[in-house]
Amino acid sequence: MPTSMSSAVHDDVERARRELHDAGISALRGAFTPEWVAQLREDVDTAFEEARSREGGAVGRGPQRWYVELHPQALRGFVELVDHPWVRGVCEAVLGPDYQVVEIGFDTPFPGAEHQPWHRDFPSPRETREERRLTSLAFNITTVSTTDEMGPFEIAPGTQWDPGDDFDHGMFPPRSRYPDFEAVAERKYPKVGDISVRSALTVHRGTPNRSDVARPVVVLGVDAPGAGNHEHHDPAVTRDYWDALPERVRRHLCVAVVDELTPITQKHTIEGLVMGEG
Repeated sequence: MPTSMSSAVHDDVERARRELHDAGISALRGAFTPEWVAQLREDVDTAFEEARSREGGAVGRGPQRWYVELHPQALRGFVELVDHPWVRGVCEAVLGPDYQVVEIGFDTPFPGAEHQPWHRDFPSPRETREERRLTSLAFNITTVSTTDEMGPFEIAPGTQWDPGDDFDHGMFPPRSRYPDFEAVAERKYPKVGDISVRSALTVHRGTPNRSDVARPVVVLGVDAPGAGNHEHHDPAVTRDYWDALPERVRRHLCVAVVDELTPITQKHTIEGLVMGEG
C-alpha cells in the first residue's frame, strides 16, 4: 500500500483488494462529480463520431455495440482518472508499485444491443492459474446512471480463477457451462460518478439494451509488469502533453511520445463477440 494514503482511502483500497480476490470485481461509489462525468461524456461522443468516420476506428463487440480506443489526451479528465487516489492505490495493491496503464477507450451498447456470449477478455496467464495472482485490471467509468432497460453489465463472481481449459481460445466457455455462470450472475447498476474495477478474467457479458439511449462506459486497462497486454494497444501522447504530466503519472504510462498524434487503428478485435448471442 502507498504510505501516503489516507486512512479512509486505505480502507477502500483494502476492501477492493479483498473483493477482487474473492469476487473478481469491486467499486467505489461517488468517486467523481457529475460535472466531471458530463465532460467525459462530451469527449466520448466526439471521439465516437470521429472513429466511426474511418476504417478501423471503432470495432464491433456484438450487434449495436462498439469499442473505441483513445489516445489519453482525447479525454480532458484523463489525469484526474489515473491519478485518483483509489485508482492508484488499487493498482499498487494488486499489481505492484510498477504497474503500467496500457489502455484507455470506451465501450458503448446502443439501443438494440443484444446479449453477448459469456467471455473473458483474454486467456488466463500462468501467474493467475498457478499462483492465483492477478496481473491486469480493468477500471470502468459509466457516463450514465444505469437502469435494467439499458443492458447492464453482468458478471459471474469468482470466475477469475477458472483456468479456462475448456474455453474456446481461452476466452469463450462452452454453452454447457452457461448454467454455472447464470446461477451466480450479478447485474451491475452503477450511477454517474461511480467507478468499478475488475479482473478482465472474470467471466462476464453485456445484456440487451432495450432503452432508447446509449450507455457509454470508459475503460482503463492496467497491467502488472510483464503481463503483455500493451501489445494489443497503441496509445500515444504529444511531447508537450507528456512534459506537463505529473511525474507520478508519467512513470506508469505505457505510451509512445510523438510529435503529432495519428488516429488509432484497432488491433484487438474479439471475433467471438462480433455476432453476439442473437
